[in-house]
Amino acid sequence: MAGAASRDKLVSTREAILRGALSVVGEHGVGGLTNRRIVAAAGVSLGTLTYHFPSQTALLREAMLLFVEEETAKLGAIVDGYRAEGLSVEQAASVVEQVIAQLPFGADELGAHELYLQSARDPELQEASARCFAAYDELAVTILEALGVPDPRRLAGPVVALIAGLQLRRLATGETDTPVAEPLMMLLRGA
Repeated sequence: MAGAASRDKLVSTREAILRGALSVVGEHGVGGLTNRRIVAAAGVSLGTLTYHFPSQTALLREAMLLFVEEETAKLGAIVDGYRAEGLSVEQAASVVEQVIAQLPFGADELGAHELYLQSARDPELQEASARCFAAYDELAVTILEALGVPDPRRLAGPVVALIAGLQLRRLATGETDTPVAEPLMMLLRGA
């Protein structure tokens, strides 16, 4: 039993560090990410941080993957909730708009976008970023298949890009009522 408790504590500590890093990146940007800020946000010691993550790149990679894993699980659960209702494409676009409007609007979301931008500068983060977008693409394929949209794999990337771009616009401008359903329908109808 002691071994299981130790493993749980290690996982909990790692997760606190990852969440702390996301919070710091969201608040200060990647350039403002310091070990002192991370340990303060995570409530751990400096030694604990360096024990779990020997490099900042490893920490950023894992933080990005944690964020996307949780976000795709959350969005997947929403999709599953509507799947049984047999929504039309138009209704689904409206639901996507409602879901985006309800997404948190804070440091964690801003932190994730910061990490995607950092991936463009740091080739070691690009694999994690690619895995994140692959997860979003798979979620989009699942939704498009459920709606009976032809060739969902071809459309998944553009759908994800449209939604991510609109979300970035929302974060950058502070607009909370950025329309999603209409541009999404234009994309799907044009395909």
